[in-house]
Amino acid sequence: MVQRITTWMKRHPIWSGIILLILLYVIYLIVRPAPHDYEYISEPVTQGDVLRKVSASGKVRALNTIKVGTEVSGQVTKVYVDFNSPVKAGQILAEIDPTRVRARVQQSEAQVALARAGLQQTVANVARARAELEIQERDFARQKGLAERGFVSKAGLDIAQSKLNSARNALQVALAQTQSGNAQIRQGTAELSSAQLDLSRTVIIAPASGVIINKLVEPGTTVAASFQTPNLFEIAADTTKMQVEASVDEADIGQVREGQDVTFTVDSYPDDVFKAKVRQVRKAPVETQNVVSYLVIIDVDNLDGKLLPGMTANVEIVTGAKIRVTRVPTNALRFRPKAADRASEQKTPEDPNRKTVPKQAVYLVSTEPYRPVRKNVQIGLQGDDYTEITSGIKPGDKILVRTKSLKPKAPNDDSADEDDDSAN
Repeated sequence: MVQRITTWMKRHPIWSGIILLILLYVIYLIVRPAPHDYEYISEPVTQGDVLRKVSASGKVRALNTIKVGTEVSGQVTKVYVDFNSPVKAGQILAEIDPTRVRARVQQSEAQVALARAGLQQTVANVARARAELEIQERDFARQKGLAERGFVSKAGLDIAQSKLNSARNALQVALAQTQSGNAQIRQGTAELSSAQLDLSRTVIIAPASGVIINKLVEPGTTVAASFQTPNLFEIAADTTKMQVEASVDEADIGQVREGQDVTFTVDSYPDDVFKAKVRQVRKAPVETQNVVSYLVIIDVDNLDGKLLPGMTANVEIVTGAKIRVTRVPTNALRFRPKAADRASEQKTPEDPNRKTVPKQAVYLVSTEPYRPVRKNVQIGLQGDDYTEITSGIKPGDKILVRTKSLKPKAPNDDSADEDDDSAN
């Protein structure tokens, strides 16, 4: 058979050459490397800061909010301030119709005057009773001396004794009336003081300096101070210092501590990042639709006055920080090359003196684009964006972070580059 083929090839050299070329091309197609429709994207290992953060949302509140009410019922006649009005301590905010309270004051004044006049009459009665008592005491003494000498009968002495007792009783009555008059004066004076105090309360005064952030009355509004004091105004006492009340999920609250640094943004100023600190972590749980959270109080300076009460804050609490350490993007620890490219992984030898077995690995760029080198590493602080590397690689090493598709995109295909983070 072989001899026949050899003979045929000698007789037909041209066809033999053509067949040989075809065979060589087929062999090339079989053994050539498959084309890749993707490439690996790498980033260098760097030195920098690693931050671990807890995200939350909250509301901006005034640090010290004062609610101004009234203990007097009546109709509001004048309002001197409006929303956002700056006020000083002692400034008049509003007035309530004082007519009824002023009538109470006048009535109390008349009662006090009447009581004082009655007391004066009672004092005069006491003086007369004392004078009468002295007269009867002298007469009784005289009658008693005469009776001892037999010049006055026992009946006459009894009459003198009776008159003396009547004078004593009259004095006691007058003294009692005096005490009653003094009590009436004190009562009337107390009622007058109460009426005068209520009259002064018809003028609503700012208890502290600040800004009006809420106004609940207008001229003509009737307020009733019965079992509770109605609120008329709300004052933010110091708008240069504010606080953020952030709601932190129960899964993250264990990382939050007093004194931790905080950054947050508000929708009104999306390009501004405000710095603050955690002041308090409240231990009382707040349950909303079976979701448990905890309130974290955050202090922030507001010297420029940008922050207003009620603004929504997007909060990030720094729960861990490492400064100027070797770091890699956190997604690099999750990234795995294509399974075909890992079929014959080049693994670096392990250090026999290592006390712990590394549980994390990254892939380094090698001389062959599609043959990455697996490198075991030890990690430290793990943040959202970067993770600290304590050993295994050094700054400047290039590690793979994702794959990029090389397939032509359809005209309307806006899909992102392919990312293969799974271990295939």
